[in-house]
Amino acid sequence: MRLGGNVFGYTDAESWALKHIEKGFGAAYWPLGADAAPEEEKAYASAARRHGLVIAEVGGWCNLLDSDPVKREANIRYDIARLQTAERVGALCCVNISGSRDEVWDAPHPDNLTEETFRMVVKNAQRIIDESGARRAFFSYEPMPSMYPTGVEDTRRLITAVNRPNFGVHVDMANMMNNLDRIYHSGDFTRQYLSSFPGLIHSIHAKDSRVEKKLTLHIQECDPGEGIFDFRTLLKEADRLDGVCVMLEHMQTEAQYDRSADHIRGIARSLGLTFTEGRA
Repeated sequence: MRLGGNVFGYTDAESWALKHIEKGFGAAYWPLGADAAPEEEKAYASAARRHGLVIAEVGGWCNLLDSDPVKREANIRYDIARLQTAERVGALCCVNISGSRDEVWDAPHPDNLTEETFRMVVKNAQRIIDESGARRAFFSYEPMPSMYPTGVEDTRRLITAVNRPNFGVHVDMANMMNNLDRIYHSGDFTRQYLSSFPGLIHSIHAKDSRVEKKLTLHIQECDPGEGIFDFRTLLKEADRLDGVCVMLEHMQTEAQYDRSADHIRGIARSLGLTFTEGRA
């Protein structure tokens, strides 16, 4: 397995790759937007290959269920293009959330988990995969607490319904911490989730969670080491998977990423596990 996260202070493709080497990372987020020039895209993809970095994922972040049909169509077209980018640059997957029926793209809504929405989510994934022409890169929905998928059963149901060989499983355990049983027994839930989809998991977001002591129920995402999530089980199960990337995210500063990477590496060392790093 490989560890990765966001890096800071780079100015071009080579310095971007070397920042990952400096941090001991072996995996990277694709750093360029959809408007990147072809030559810039080629430079970053080449730098990743030259330095032995795996591009874990290309972000396709937008609301695929936008209530405005014009915006929704534009967002679907955007993710088609982002999956094509993943295919060109050698990324493992393109990832987005399945979308919200709310005006806020990642917000809870009463209709997010209906059968109608499930059908829309399936149709969107099929269209993105089919129209992209991608054959190697996977398209994946990142789990969320209040939109598909939320756990093992609806992930399995999505895989069956989408019925495409490069529809993958993205893992973000923190995003599925939507009840006390899951967070207080996060190791059991993690073991169940990661063991349920062999060959389909390529990128895992590594975030922590804690229960806030206020009413009613508030489960808060936090940096690794600041919560109660069972990273020992996550790393043991991730190490069983072939070529998976464990990705730090949602931190604001380089120091936060450094602390979180140190925390994850310390747990790995205690388990006798190692991360594959890039090369200078």
